[in-house]
Amino acid sequence: MPSDTRTTRSLARVIPATATLEGGGFLVHRPIPARGLEQVDPFLLLDEMGPMDHGPGEAEGAPDHPHKGFELITYLIAGEMEHLDSHGNHGLLKAGDAQYMLGGTGLVHSEMPSEEFQRTGGHRHGFQIWVNLSKADKALAPAYKDVPSSSIPVAHPSEGVTARVLAGEAFGASGPVHTITPWSYVHVTLASGARVEQPVPRGWTATAYVFGGVGQIGAREVCRGDYAVFADDGESIGLTNTGTEPLDALLLCARPIDEPMVRYGPFVMNTIDEIQRAFERLPRRPLRRDQTRRRRLTLGIRFAEAPLERAHRFREPLGEDAGAFAQHECAHRIEVDFL
Repeated sequence: MPSDTRTTRSLARVIPATATLEGGGFLVHRPIPARGLEQVDPFLLLDEMGPMDHGPGEAEGAPDHPHKGFELITYLIAGEMEHLDSHGNHGLLKAGDAQYMLGGTGLVHSEMPSEEFQRTGGHRHGFQIWVNLSKADKALAPAYKDVPSSSIPVAHPSEGVTARVLAGEAFGASGPVHTITPWSYVHVTLASGARVEQPVPRGWTATAYVFGGVGQIGAREVCRGDYAVFADDGESIGLTNTGTEPLDALLLCARPIDEPMVRYGPFVMNTIDEIQRAFERLPRRPLRRDQTRRRRLTLGIRFAEAPLERAHRFREPLGEDAGAFAQHECAHRIEVDFL
């Protein structure tokens, strides 16, 4: 359909990102989930990692932690990150690279700064986005894929616009990540005065996260840390750079799951009973043989809201054998020890 006959969607709401600490203590800016908003179906979590600068030996990461019931893409703008998981996958992300992981039936992985980045320090900036799976797709086996920067196609849909297509179809390009839930992931950079419009199927969720510059959606100004959610009233979404500096944003569009969703930290299922079973089936051993010291880490998300009745279901210890998870729970998070 020609762009001049396409109806542009209106803006439904803007959700500001909140700064918090994640994993071993690294800074993230997170618009979702938020108080009273567990998802923008099917988007479960959007974390902007940093941006922040680390001195030598200062970089933190996310030690061994589980995922189950969703898929995710990690995209690195700056820095280095090393992936290791319980299925034997290993990857090293450098600036411009991405990785895809399917949690499916469950796995344990770690996301840590590389040895070189830990030694030298430097600038770190990136994103991790979680997308829900249907009940049927939650039964898929876990999977992992490295996505080097060189494999990510670059399009120029209009004057002054550069688009990197990580997943899905956009601007005549196909992203190298083939997701289970249909969604598209595009990093756009707009020069001053430039405008981008991306077609979106009717019924799909359409969002944009601005992480640099100042722009406009309809009559609303959007700036760094704004997560824009569009109404389902048109066939495309539009964003204009109204500032003097380049504007960077992620255009994230997906077909909703439209199923019951229960989440607790890194577990996303359809019922509370399925969450309980997810804990019972966790792998019990650390990923590396040298991880023998006692170490506490926080699983997943520090929720603004977590119903007490959910937390109370997880009071029983998960095991006392060497390497087991010993559990500590409260209304807002679950913590575990590797023993």
